[in-house]
Amino acid sequence: MATTVGLLHLEFHIPLASSLKDKRRSLKSFKDRIASGYNVSVSEVDHQDSHRQAVLAVAMVGSDRPYVEGAMRRIVNAAVAYRGMVLVDHEIEWL
Repeated sequence: MATTVGLLHLEFHIPLASSLKDKRRSLKSFKDRIASGYNVSVSEVDHQDSHRQAVLAVAMVGSDRPYVEGAMRRIVNAAVAYRGMVLVDHEIEWL
């Protein structure tokens, strides 16, 4: 049985956030949209105390690597297009 686990790290700059509350509001909206739209798990994993930086980890499990890879690419595209946050960097790992 083949199992593919994709882990995507998204590093964001949030220029309009003037507080941690502003940052978390922006992140929550993005996380909720991605989690429900792509059936993935999303968590903030770095820069929790910085109000203008964030790193999110997105995990997806599937049996078909091309399907998981396509979903990860669509999530990156959604991150690029998301208002209020600038995608600085991203990385996909396969586990």
